[in-house]
Amino acid sequence: MTLNVYLSGEIHTDWREQIVNGSEGLDVTFAAPVTDHAASDDCGVAIMGEEPDKFWHDHKGAKLNAIRTRKGIEDADVVVVRFGDKYKQWNAAFDAGMAAALGKSLVILQPPEHDHALKEVDAAALAVTRTPGEVVDILRYVLTGTLPG
Repeated sequence: MTLNVYLSGEIHTDWREQIVNGSEGLDVTFAAPVTDHAASDDCGVAIMGEEPDKFWHDHKGAKLNAIRTRKGIEDADVVVVRFGDKYKQWNAAFDAGMAAALGKSLVILQPPEHDHALKEVDAAALAVTRTPGEVVDILRYVLTGTLPG
């Protein structure tokens, strides 16, 4: 069985690389949003023209990024959503809600200090993890039935 995994959420740390590298040898394919922050923010105006108002600048970019995000979540068997420390990731919460609404297997990756704020998101998840290694252990268990060594 191949698992298609969409890695959503914060883009400022290397958590995605840790999961991808840790999953080496497993039958897993990964997809993710554009993680180049400047490219993600400016894609709309770079492709479709400048906007004098920051709202419309952001609006254009959000819509283009949504094409990739929707496709990634719709095609995924498992959606992993990371909530990091640095910024409020409203987009990550939206992605988690979309995945839950589509009936996707949802894994949340968050620090303990977010537990209260994300209690509804966590309630929709099949697993709430603290580290990328725990996500890898979940993927390994789902694919092989093997527990961590």
